Amino acid sequence: MRPNDLNAATWRKSSHSNSDGGACVEVSDDFTSVVPVRDSKAPRGPVLVFPADDWSSFVTAVKTGQLIG
Repeated sequence: MRPNDLNAATWRKSSHSNSDGGACVEVSDDFTSVVPVRDSKAPRGPVLVFPADDWSSFVTAVKTGQLIG
């Protein structure tokens, strides 16, 4: 993935983001091997890019409560 590829990315707000403006995470499903993630309140800000398999493992861990301290 090249940095310019993110300029044309389609972003969607995570279903776990809340509606009051806090904890707003957006992801792009436009890439097969990586998942870009950004703060929806700062769309021109930095983007974290995770390997798709690692992102999938993280989402599964969140959904199943494995990350609760």
